[in-house]
Amino acid sequence: MKKILIIDDEVNVGLLLSKFLTRNGFEVETAANGANGMELLKAKEFNLVLCDFRLEDTDGREMLKNIKALYPKTGVIIITGYSDIKMAVELIKMGAYDYITKPLYPDEILNTITKAIETQYALQELAVHDYSTPDKPQRESKKQVLSGEFVVGTSRASKELLKQIELVAPTNYSVIILGESGTGKESVAQSIHLNSLRANQPFIAMDCGSLTKELAASEFFGHEKGSFTGALYTKIGHFEMANGGTLFLDEVGNLSYEIQAALLRTVQERKVKRIGSTKEIDLDVRIIIATNENLQEGINKGRFREDLYHRFNEFSIHMPPLRDRGNDIMMLADHFLNVANQELDRKVTSFSPEVIECFMNYRWQGNIRELKNVVRRATLLTEGNEITMKTLPLEISNFKVSGYEASNQSPASAEVKEPRHDLKNAALGAEHETILKVLREVNFNKTKAAEILNIDRKTLYNKMKAINLK
Repeated sequence: MKKILIIDDEVNVGLLLSKFLTRNGFEVETAANGANGMELLKAKEFNLVLCDFRLEDTDGREMLKNIKALYPKTGVIIITGYSDIKMAVELIKMGAYDYITKPLYPDEILNTITKAIETQYALQELAVHDYSTPDKPQRESKKQVLSGEFVVGTSRASKELLKQIELVAPTNYSVIILGESGTGKESVAQSIHLNSLRANQPFIAMDCGSLTKELAASEFFGHEKGSFTGALYTKIGHFEMANGGTLFLDEVGNLSYEIQAALLRTVQERKVKRIGSTKEIDLDVRIIIATNENLQEGINKGRFREDLYHRFNEFSIHMPPLRDRGNDIMMLADHFLNVANQELDRKVTSFSPEVIECFMNYRWQGNIRELKNVVRRATLLTEGNEITMKTLPLEISNFKVSGYEASNQSPASAEVKEPRHDLKNAALGAEHETILKVLREVNFNKTKAAEILNIDRKTLYNKMKAINLK
C-alpha cells in the first residue's frame, strides 16, 4: 500500500484529505507543522508528501529542500492558495512534482497523486538502471525507463513502439502520437519524457478536448489578475508550468483555428506572454501532441493549420490498437489485475478460460483504458480467486456469442445460448452500439460525434465513461 504524508497546519484540511485518501487505498499520516513532518519522515518511509506552502514554522521552499536532501526517493506535491502559484511553479523547477490549489477537488487530487507516484517509481527505475548496472549498455538500459502505466508487451507492434520511444526520447524533437482513444498515448509521452535529458523537469499534460474557446488562451498562456472579467487572480499557463520540461497536448485537433494561430506564434518564437501582461517569458519546452484524428484531413478541410502541423510533426509515432496486439492483451490484463489487487486489497489470481477467450476475441474499441476498467470492475466483483464471465460488463460477456461465435454457429445453436435481455439492457445496448458506430465514422472525434448524436460534449463524455470508452 502506498504511503502518503500530509503536512498542513489547517487541521480540518489534513483530516479531510486523510479520510479521502484512505478510502482510495492509501496509507496516510498527518503532521500539523514542518518539524512534526520531518520527524515522521525520519521514522517512516513515505512514497509522497503533500505539503502546504505556508506553515506556521516554515514554508514549502524549505520543506522541499530538506525532503529532497534527506529523502530523495520521496515525491513532493505543494498545496497552495492562488496567491502563491508563482512560487509553486518555482518549487516545481526545484524538484516538486506538481502543485494543487485550494479549494481542493477530489478528482484533481487523486489524479495528481497517482501520476506523481508513477513518476517517482519510474525515476527510481532510471536510477537503478543508470547506476547499479554500469556495465550494461546505455541504450539497452533506457528501454526499462517507462511510465508506470506502460506495460512492455511481446507483440511485434509493442517492440516497434519501444524502439521508436528509445530513438526519439534523447532528442528535442516535437512528436505527434497518433492512435485511437485509450491506446495509451499519454503513457508513451511520459516514457519519452522520462528517457530524455528533461526527465527531472516538469511533465505537464493538457487535455485540449475539454477546452472552450474562451478558456483555451488562459490555460495555454496564463493571465494577470484583472486582465478580464472574472480574472480574480494571476494564473500561470501550461507553457510556463512546463518550462524546462515537456508539455503534452492531448486531442490537439479540437483546438479552434484562432487558438492554433496563437499557439503557432508561441511555438515559433519560443516566448509566451500572459493575457494582460506586456512581459515576454522565454520558453524551453519540448512539445508532444496526441490525436485520434487524421490531421491531414483536418488541413484539407481547413480545420487545422498546416504550418502548425509541420511545426509539431518532427517525429510521429503510431499507436497500435489493442485488438492488434495479440498476446499483449492478457499481459496487460494480468498487470491490471495485480494493480487492482493492491488497490482493493484482494487476492484474485487468474482469469477463467472463458474470460481469456472472450478478452482475446473482443474488439476493445476503448482499447487499453477499457481493458483496465473492465479488469478493475471484475476484480471488485469477484468473490473467489478467479475472474469469471459473470463479473464482466454485459456488452463484453455477450460479445462472445453475438460478436465472435455467432459467425461459427448455426442460428439455432446461437439462439439456445442467447442470454436473457430485458428492456433496460436492450436500450443500453442500442445506445452503446449507436455511440460506437458514430465514433468510428468520425475517427473518434468527440466534437463531431456529439454534433451527429445531437448531444453536448459533456453528455457524450459521460456516456462514453459509462461504457468504458473514456
